[in-house]
Amino acid sequence: MPAHVAPFLPDRFRSAVPFYVEGRLDYPPRLIGNLAAWLGISKDARVLDLGCGPGFLAMAFAELGCATVGIDPDKAMLAAAKELASKRGVDCEFREGSSYDLSPALGCFKLVTMGRSFHWMDREATLATLETVVEPGGAVALFHDHHIKCRENRWVEAFEGARSRFEHRDEFTKRRQSGEIDAHATMLLNSSFSCLDIMGMIERRRITLDGLVSRALSFSASSPEKLGKQRQQYEAAVRDAVTPFAESGALMELVEFSALVARRPKA
Repeated sequence: MPAHVAPFLPDRFRSAVPFYVEGRLDYPPRLIGNLAAWLGISKDARVLDLGCGPGFLAMAFAELGCATVGIDPDKAMLAAAKELASKRGVDCEFREGSSYDLSPALGCFKLVTMGRSFHWMDREATLATLETVVEPGGAVALFHDHHIKCRENRWVEAFEGARSRFEHRDEFTKRRQSGEIDAHATMLLNSSFSCLDIMGMIERRRITLDGLVSRALSFSASSPEKLGKQRQQYEAAVRDAVTPFAESGALMELVEFSALVARRPKA
């Protein structure tokens, strides 16, 4: 595998799955609705959520009436997605697979979404294949969330500091976080999806200390499997780091949610 491409490990998040739904940030319905309206995505439009995880994006577009397919290589993630969709009463199709399984046999999609999953793929090859999957006038959208640097988010630095002491990062992750790997925007600009726009919004969220511990366990570099016998120590370190910022067992977070939208330039 080239140094700029992450090793393909379909069960990378296997032990983190139970903590994903509880701890990770879901995307705001307003952002989903605004994006759908801007791209002219109507009811019954086909949407592919690639690397869907527990299905947050797939379900959000399904709730708008889209015919949504979520694909993920992790069986445990797919089971979590199906369970969550059932609880929410959302009609979604979930399939086992990855970016390496993309082909025209899947049919055409008006939109392909990815939420924090693109970096795990061979991005150049994925974008080349998506040329055959995204219909004319369609788009690729990469979703992201970011904590704004402000007084309300002072706890984030303490949280990340506690996490960093225990993380077991692989070599690819170290290279990506050091800036040695090209940014997503660079990859998109070098592809046929080179017309880029950003749509975003800001929300204030509340998370309990238990929820934040779940978030800490939901990352691949600090999953229960990676932590092993250090898990209890890790959970205590995270809780101790953020407790001084908490009120009534919870924290407020100011989050910027965004979608990097990539389309083909008009001829």
